[in-house]
Amino acid sequence: MFVLFGFRTAVRRLGVVSLVCRNCGNTAAQVISRRVTKFTLFFVPLFPIRTRYGQQCSFCGASYDISRAEATRLGAS
Repeated sequence: MFVLFGFRTAVRRLGVVSLVCRNCGNTAAQVISRRVTKFTLFFVPLFPIRTRYGQQCSFCGASYDISRAEATRLGAS
């Protein structure tokens, strides 16, 4: 008998805001996203293992992890 298990990460874009980038210092569009990693059994996602929020600069491509509160605040505006 074989048991197939693993992890799958899904990325969802929460919004785009115009902010100053921490890396390049330019005012550019920053993409706010949520990454959810789920445990899978036989290729079926069962439950989330980790949820992370991130910000990525559209000018230089640098990405940063941000808190859930900050992602909610930035993604809602």
